[in-house]
Amino acid sequence: MIYLNGKFMPIEEAFVPVLDRGFIFGDGIYEVIPVYSRKPFRLAEHLMRLQHSLDGIRLKNPFSNEEWRNLLEQVIINNDGEDQYIYLHITRGVAKRDHAFPANVPPTIFIMSNPLLQPSEELLKSGASAVTANDNRWIRCDVKAISLLPNVLLRQLAVDVQALETILIRNGFLTEGSASNIFIVKDKILLAPPKSNLMLPGITYDVVLELAAANQIPHEIREIHEIEIRIADEILLTSSTKEIMPITLLDNKPVGDGKPGEFFRRLHALYQEYKATHMRGHTTDRLTS
Repeated sequence: MIYLNGKFMPIEEAFVPVLDRGFIFGDGIYEVIPVYSRKPFRLAEHLMRLQHSLDGIRLKNPFSNEEWRNLLEQVIINNDGEDQYIYLHITRGVAKRDHAFPANVPPTIFIMSNPLLQPSEELLKSGASAVTANDNRWIRCDVKAISLLPNVLLRQLAVDVQALETILIRNGFLTEGSASNIFIVKDKILLAPPKSNLMLPGITYDVVLELAAANQIPHEIREIHEIEIRIADEILLTSSTKEIMPITLLDNKPVGDGKPGEFFRRLHALYQEYKATHMRGHTTDRLTS
């Protein structure tokens, strides 16, 4: 069951007018929230990121945080599966086609749930491949906008060669993946690019850095040059739906020894432990160092 503008219904019965600004202009934002054991993961942080995206496109938040919590709880209850991921989509609503913001138009609010599937054991054991490309997206990548055509085209570069992800480079430095955050390991230090308007502030990105801090894993947050990516000992991909994945082949060349490395194995194990105790348990979502 999906939610659309105040009603729950089967997705086959959901329709949006063709003059919706999401359809006409891509004028809207979205959020993705993983759910473990029917518990939304780090909902406060996801709602904060949602507010940041709404502020970025000057669209008023239609609900309070408590209203969002109650609504998302209903979505989770109305769908099968202990583990789900929630896709939440807000547009500026339906109006005559005009670039300028329409006045007094209610937003379109769409929410759906899908099964949250674990990464395959094969990929975790052998690692995935990736390609690199120039990051030619707009400069507000910190806004989770629904107008994702640049990301779609960049991701397709990976799909074309049976790779998992496209790693993006802007002006010689790592930004992120087309649908993920990227870490590298060099000289036994976990390196993460700093948050900026050129990358999405990933919730899983935060968790990985918290795990590193809480477990005395050497790490730095700094700009990462393209050369460092190409000579990295390990490359790690993180996202809400893929968790932590090892990249073992980059542009048809092995990363390190071409196998998932020590940092991946340790962080993946810590992440699984964290899922069991925090995401599925009753303790606070946030780690303390």
